[in-house]
Amino acid sequence: MEEKLTWEEIQEKYPDQWVGLTDVEYEPDNDATIKTAIVKYTDKSKNELTMMQVQTHGKILARYTTPDNIFQLGIAGYFG
Repeated sequence: MEEKLTWEEIQEKYPDQWVGLTDVEYEPDNDATIKTAIVKYTDKSKNELTMMQVQTHGKILARYTTPDNIFQLGIAGYFG
């Protein structure tokens, strides 16, 4: 059986990589924030996962696991 993990657990277990998620549950007050999900794919590229997301009508969700504080800085973080 596949294990349902919190988003924080997914980030810890699969750091800095693209993952394909299923059975995604979102935070109640924020439809963009993942609460829990099952990690279905860890060996696919962003493009592969995006195509899978489109082909499955959103049943596979592509996400990058970089923590928000690093992701938000992006290139601007290098100039600070």
